[in-house]
Amino acid sequence: MIETLIAEVRARQIFDSRGIPTVSADVELACGAKGTAAVPSGASTGKYEAHELRDSGDQFGGKGVLKAVANVNGEIAEALRGKRAERQREIDSIMIALDGSENKSHLGANAILAVSLACAKAAANAYGVPLYRYLGGINGTVMPMPMMNILNGGAHASNNMDIQEFMIVPKGARSFFETMSIGTSVYASLSKLLRDRRLPTAVGDEGGFAPDLSSDEEALELLCDAIAAAGYRPGTDVSIALDAAASEWAQVDGYRMPKSGRGFSSAQLIEYYEKLVSSYPIISIEDPLGEEDLEGFTEITKRLSGIQIVGDDLFVTNCARLMNGISQKSANAILIKPNQAGTLTETLDTIRLAQRSGYGVIVSHRSGETEDTTIADLAVAVNAGQIKTGAPARSERVAKYNRLLKIEEEMK
Repeated sequence: MIETLIAEVRARQIFDSRGIPTVSADVELACGAKGTAAVPSGASTGKYEAHELRDSGDQFGGKGVLKAVANVNGEIAEALRGKRAERQREIDSIMIALDGSENKSHLGANAILAVSLACAKAAANAYGVPLYRYLGGINGTVMPMPMMNILNGGAHASNNMDIQEFMIVPKGARSFFETMSIGTSVYASLSKLLRDRRLPTAVGDEGGFAPDLSSDEEALELLCDAIAAAGYRPGTDVSIALDAAASEWAQVDGYRMPKSGRGFSSAQLIEYYEKLVSSYPIISIEDPLGEEDLEGFTEITKRLSGIQIVGDDLFVTNCARLMNGISQKSANAILIKPNQAGTLTETLDTIRLAQRSGYGVIVSHRSGETEDTTIADLAVAVNAGQIKTGAPARSERVAKYNRLLKIEEEMK
C-alpha cells in the first residue's frame, strides 16, 4: 500500500512574472513523493475574490508574502502533518476551518491554495499518474481551445486601449497542436503588421502586443488583418474574444473608460457591444459589465444570445455567486481562476456547478503568473473545453501551452 500520509509541508517566497512576490509550497509524503505548486496574482481583481495576504511595510513595496509563507510553515504544516494527501476535500476543509474567516484573510488564500495544489500533485506523484489523470480519471479527455490574448490593454498595459484583452480563438483547428500552429502564425503576422505600420511591438503582462492605437475598434481591425495575413479566414478559421474587465470602468452613475474618457450607462454599454459584435467576428465577451451590475449581465446575455458572455469578477470562482447568477440568467459562462477560490476543492465544486447548469467553463491564468502549469492539467481533467493563458510568448504563458502539447501526445 502506498503511504500517502503528509510528512512535511513548507513554503517559500518566490517571484511572479511581474517581479512581485508570491507563494510556492512543497508537500512531501511518507512514501517520498513530493508536490510543488506556486500561486499567481491578478492585476484587475474582483472585490469578492479570496484574500491574497501581503506583508505591507517597505520591503517589496508592501507586497511581500513572508506572512503567508510563515502561515504555511507554521499553522498549516502542523494541522496537515499525518493527513492523507489524496483526501483533498478533507485537506482543504481543515485549512478553511483553520483560517476561520469568510475570505481566507487570516492565513491568506495564496498560502492555502499553494498547499492545496501541492497536496494534489504529491498524491498524483505517489500514485504515478499525471495530474490531469489523477483529477479527472478516465473521463478527462477534452483538450481545451486556447483563447490567446495577443493585444493587451486596460490594466495589463500602459497604452491607451480600454478593453483589457483582445484574444484570438483558432476554432477551425482539429487538434491542440494545430491550434498552436494557427495561434503562433497569427501572432507573428500581427507582429509584422505592427512593424510595417511603425507601431511598437513591446508586450504587456500577458505577452500580447501593447501599442497605442486610435481606438479599441482599430485593435479589432488589426486582429482581422493579422488573421487574414496569416492565411486564415476571420470568423471561420479564427474568431475573436474580448475581456472588457468593465469592473475597472464602473462609476456610481454608470461607466467611464479610464483611458479614452468615454462615458456610458449600462444600456449604452450593451449597445456598444452589440455594434462591435455586428461588425467583427466576436464570439465571447468576458466581464462586459461591472461585478455589481447583475441586471446588466442578465440583459446582455439575453440581447447577445449567440455570444458567450463570461463572468469573471461577477462570479470569482465562487459557488454562491455563480448560483445567484444562474438564478438571474446572468452570463452563460464562467472564468475559473483557482486563486479566486483559494482551494482546489472549491474550484472543482464551482466547475461542476457551472457544467451542471449548462454554463461554459474557461480555466484561466492570471496576469502575474509563474512557471506552474497546474491550470493546463485542470482544464483537461474537467473537460473545460477552453483555456486562457495568454499570448504564445513569455515563458510563464508558454509553459502552459507546452504542457498541453505533452498531454495531447500522452492521450493519443
